[in-house]
Amino acid sequence: MAFLKFNKSELVNRSYSLKREIICAGKSGSYANTSIVCCNTRRYHGLLSVTLDRFGGDKYLLLSSLDESLIVDGKQFNLGIHCYGDIYEPRGHKYVVDFGADPLPQITYKVGEVILRKSIVVSSDHDQTMVRYELLQAPSNVKLQLKPFLAFRNVHALTNCNGQARTDGTAVNGGMCFRMYSSFPDLFLQLSNSKAVFEANPHWYYGITYSDEYRRGFDCREDLLVPGFFSVTLKPGTSLVFSASTREENPSALTRSFKAVEKSIPTVENQHGHLVYWADTLISTHNGRKKINAGLSWLLTGLLRETLFALPGLTLYGKNSPEEFEEILDNLIADEQERLLRRTTQVEAPLYLSSALQAYIDYGADPAAVWKKYGKTVKEVIQSYLPGRRQEVTMHPNGLLWAQMDNVALSWMNAYTNGIPVNERAGYQVETNAFWYNSVRFAVDMEMAYGAKNGKFVKEWKGLSELIRKSFMATFWNEKRGCLADYVNDYGQNMEIRPNQLFAIWVKNSPVDDDLIPSVIKVIDNELLTSRGIRSLSPRDVRYKGVYEGSQIERDLAYHNGCAFPCLLEQYIQVAFRIKGPSFVKKAEWLCEGFYEDLAKHGVGAFSELYDGDPPQEPHGAIACARSTAALLAADYFIARYKEEGK
Repeated sequence: MAFLKFNKSELVNRSYSLKREIICAGKSGSYANTSIVCCNTRRYHGLLSVTLDRFGGDKYLLLSSLDESLIVDGKQFNLGIHCYGDIYEPRGHKYVVDFGADPLPQITYKVGEVILRKSIVVSSDHDQTMVRYELLQAPSNVKLQLKPFLAFRNVHALTNCNGQARTDGTAVNGGMCFRMYSSFPDLFLQLSNSKAVFEANPHWYYGITYSDEYRRGFDCREDLLVPGFFSVTLKPGTSLVFSASTREENPSALTRSFKAVEKSIPTVENQHGHLVYWADTLISTHNGRKKINAGLSWLLTGLLRETLFALPGLTLYGKNSPEEFEEILDNLIADEQERLLRRTTQVEAPLYLSSALQAYIDYGADPAAVWKKYGKTVKEVIQSYLPGRRQEVTMHPNGLLWAQMDNVALSWMNAYTNGIPVNERAGYQVETNAFWYNSVRFAVDMEMAYGAKNGKFVKEWKGLSELIRKSFMATFWNEKRGCLADYVNDYGQNMEIRPNQLFAIWVKNSPVDDDLIPSVIKVIDNELLTSRGIRSLSPRDVRYKGVYEGSQIERDLAYHNGCAFPCLLEQYIQVAFRIKGPSFVKKAEWLCEGFYEDLAKHGVGAFSELYDGDPPQEPHGAIACARSTAALLAADYFIARYKEEGK
């Protein structure tokens, strides 16, 4: 990540440093996430968050933060920083003189003649965060104190002082073990220096405030338990490793363990390598099962829609790993039988299985083998949309899918305000029916080629695919606007200009007449395309909100009514290449360049979930998003392919 640049003179400026976040993730599903000066600004921030199966597989924050103090010539200098309402105390950020992320987050503090560097890693194979302290310069020995702030709560919740919390700990080799509540795992806090001592002094810190939550109108204050502090004397030129883990570590091996994790972080020399690094980071292996994390730090792992959308980009275009593609897909199918075959509020998501398999075949997979393994599931998914099978969506006599549940958003545009969907879109949805047509055509074509070509499925569905196509064009095409309706209900076509019509011209078996596709792209170019993705609504619409800021309601109103989504560039770039061929390479490269300019913003080094629709288009949402990363990997793949074709 050597191309990451930070303004060192601005590090002491809270408005600069607090909106830039460190994110380190392990393959087990654990992570560390905080600002670049280690002041937590979100409820999700902390040094060790882990996935707990005992609580349904959600993420839980065990160690919120670790405050450092330097004792120099009898004077104490606190390097930590917390917000209490409008007050920041202590204000350790004023000692920060450097920050880097190559290859791991490193913060350098300067107190007089003393220079201390802190580095953070998360173990790849188990739930452990390690922090290394290096005393780079000092006129004499320096005492370092470490004060852990314990949370033991769900990452979506907040905690308060209570009588049920156990405030004492148990001594272990090289440190202490804490378990605030009996149902939680142990948290082992250990140090590599055998001379480190722990002084018990349990007390609560009240009213710690998370500024990002406050700004958004959420509950933002909590109390955290500090059970005491560790202290150790460091000589100039020496180092210390602190470990927070759910298992007891060997203190004498912590330095080696830290170096091993540091060495395992790949050297990133270019933009593609950076994307591949994040593709691997966003694939976790929990309990031996690989899944895709939809987005760090608060989105869930193994989500149906997000996994299917990101799967080709991360595993194929990024890691060139067909084995991981199938392993993750197999786990998803096993876990998501209910949503795939019976009921889901993501009505288009099960149908995306066909698109993922089509991408796999186009990448080089044997189509006969793919159909032999996944054909039964694809056919079952299609049949689940027949009348009487699903409550939320069903096939009508015209062959199209009608999706409707009162006060439920049945598409990916699923934000709510006060329990009411912002965009309900009840009726015939353009993207759902495009995926529907593509899936039926794909299944019929594959069954005829590699299955029972004269069997019952082909006989029942072959003629239906043409009915779907004809009904689609008659229902969605708007000649006057030269594009597709977003959805159609009992009142007719809804002509809000949204990116959902992009899916209709992107799917491999498009229901849109070939000669009309350039017209749809022109509308998208004129009203939705930005330098940071595709807007979710045209700025010409009265509902358009171009900035994702304010209260929860204001942000939910903007989320799918103006925000730009990087993930939609995958579909846009592929369609543009089909139309324009190699001549589109320069434009495609330009559309991707801006994201690398933003790597020192928001989640440091990672690719954000969404952007403002209006310039200057600041990043928002999940700081490391699987779909955004996958889309940029897909763009890289097709740019390289068409470059070669253009030679």
